[in-house]
Amino acid sequence: MERTTLDLWVGIFVVAGIAALVGLALKVGNLSTYNMSETYQLSAYFSNIGGLKAQASIKSAGVLVGRVSGITLDTGRYEAKVTMSIDKRYQFPRDTFANILTAGLLGEQYIGLVPGGDTQLLQAGEVVSKTQSAVVLEDLIGKFLYSKAEEPAK
Repeated sequence: MERTTLDLWVGIFVVAGIAALVGLALKVGNLSTYNMSETYQLSAYFSNIGGLKAQASIKSAGVLVGRVSGITLDTGRYEAKVTMSIDKRYQFPRDTFANILTAGLLGEQYIGLVPGGDTQLLQAGEVVSKTQSAVVLEDLIGKFLYSKAEEPAK
């Protein structure tokens, strides 16, 4: 009887451990469920999206307001077109800025929306015209090295 009880407790802890690992994997992989009742679509063009992926968060003032629903290459402009699903509860002015930002130690990238002061609001299907692409660390290091190389020697 004592061995059966021990086996039962070990089984409970193993199942709890597996459930915790699955929850952690969903959190890290940004796959946790986010239930948006009704959404509207906006799009934005970026010259470089870095590591932004579909289902990435869209935040404004730190609040999750939507998800990236698709990323394609516009062959006419040769820029990345990012389609965003925004919760209908959140409306943004026409002069809103869309920035690709990085959060956390793992480098998760998300879109940060910074509202402007326009009185007219963005409507479904419109394009956010003011964007800032992802900062690529390699580009920053390259610019720094080239600027140091161009300085005259003392």
